[in-house]
Amino acid sequence: MDLLPRALILTLLSSAVWSEAPVVTVEPKVVTVRQGESVSFRCQVGSASPSNVVWRKTNSQRLPDNVKISPDNLLLTLVNVRPQNQGQYRCVAGVPRDRAFATATLNVKFPPKVQLNPAGPIRVRIGDPLSVECSTMGRPRPKLTWKRQGSTLQLVTTTTSDVNTIQWPAVRPEDSGVYLCRAENTEGMSEVKVEIIVEGGPGVPIASVSATQVTAIEGHTITMQCQATGSPTPEITWSKLRAPLPWKHTVAGGVLTLNNVGRQDSGQYICNATNRHGYSEAYTEMEVEAPPYATCLPDQVKLKPGDALQLQCLAHGTHPITFQWSVSGRSSLPAGAETTWDGKLLIPRIKVSDSGTYTCAATNHIGSSTATGRVTVKG
Repeated sequence: MDLLPRALILTLLSSAVWSEAPVVTVEPKVVTVRQGESVSFRCQVGSASPSNVVWRKTNSQRLPDNVKISPDNLLLTLVNVRPQNQGQYRCVAGVPRDRAFATATLNVKFPPKVQLNPAGPIRVRIGDPLSVECSTMGRPRPKLTWKRQGSTLQLVTTTTSDVNTIQWPAVRPEDSGVYLCRAENTEGMSEVKVEIIVEGGPGVPIASVSATQVTAIEGHTITMQCQATGSPTPEITWSKLRAPLPWKHTVAGGVLTLNNVGRQDSGQYICNATNRHGYSEAYTEMEVEAPPYATCLPDQVKLKPGDALQLQCLAHGTHPITFQWSVSGRSSLPAGAETTWDGKLLIPRIKVSDSGTYTCAATNHIGSSTATGRVTVKG
């Protein structure tokens, strides 16, 4: 057997070593950023020169235009990251016949974007079916909800993937109105509206109210007016959602009057117009607000010098409610006294001179109320 020349053996060995595929790593391997932020990936190559290093996006996609590559090809930076930048980025190193690569994954969080199909306004005839799709994009995956404008009730819908659909098997006149689809995730919220206009044949009743939202003050008298078109003239009645009408009420000519309203009267009121062709509903949402009613616990307390005093001011009414403490005959509270946002008064070590009548004033945007506690300190 002929022996190969020594020089040829060394050349072959050198070529084998040179063509050995390099070891490639990328850091970080997985990273999550918010839209608008910047992020960098560094490629580390064991045995290839930087001139033999290239960056690619997987799935044969071109690198985005907001990508910057360092002069030594080892650092890839995405500036002002966009949602479409999400994906995998690959660092490839080596010569064509002996290449190696490593992959990094970029996740991009961004607030929701919402789209309706159809976009509206939508005109539909009484009795026809209707469905409206609300689709969203966002990361994390947004939560979709439908509500009717002027109502706090969440509507029943069907959800498939990132599409939430509201459906009417057969629309009625009272389905007319503005509907809102809202998408929320940890990055933000987006909302889109669609108006639905129900068109009927001659004579079909259509009800409407003068105000879809009413804010009332406890003890006041409130009127809600309902009108209805149709032939023959529709009969108008009023009801309350999931509750009877307040007992202090009257209905005359489509006008509902509520006397001396209380907070328990808050809710959704329904005007129903009926004739022989059908019926129609319109809705008014009422919220009753109340001034504070304050009480002090305890209202009398006897202590010894050095004891701790704690008084609690409680208040019912519309929030937010603020609390302010004072003591009769003094311009300020005793030294060492502390008050809290929820109406507590604390004196860690009380003195005989701290005896007196302590007054709590509870205030909201409607009015105020006071309550007192008598404190007696004897040695």
